[in-house]
Amino acid sequence: MKHIRALAVKFLASMVLLYVILGLMYDMSFSNVFLISLVLGLASYVIGDLFLLPKTNNTIATLADFGLAFMIIWVLGESLTYGESLLLASLISAAGVAVFEYFFHKYVAGIVLEDGERQYGNKGYQYQTEASEELYPVRPDVRSEEDTEK
Repeated sequence: MKHIRALAVKFLASMVLLYVILGLMYDMSFSNVFLISLVLGLASYVIGDLFLLPKTNNTIATLADFGLAFMIIWVLGESLTYGESLLLASLISAAGVAVFEYFFHKYVAGIVLEDGERQYGNKGYQYQTEASEELYPVRPDVRSEEDTEK
């Protein structure tokens, strides 16, 4: 149930954000924005939130979501619409999605992911150094008789 709620929040936020940028500023139809939001929400949730976020940190997952959002918005936008290039619109939209994703990753890491899946914050690395008081590999009292006669 937590994953369905997270997907719904991600889809609605992405749709509102993309409709403001692509629909109102670049005059893209609502159905195109809806389709782009649906594909982007599913792909970024699986790749960014469930795969990358537990293994890396919030910054890396956000940068990956920026690149993924840019590619999905640009490719789908170019294939669904006619006319001018959507390169700048895709960059602006991907930047807006990345800002949202930064805060959404905190929600996912804190609420959605189970403790076994989450390594966010604590990577689980346990480093330990080994130290010794010995300076020589052999103690003086264990040497052979030849070494002690010298």
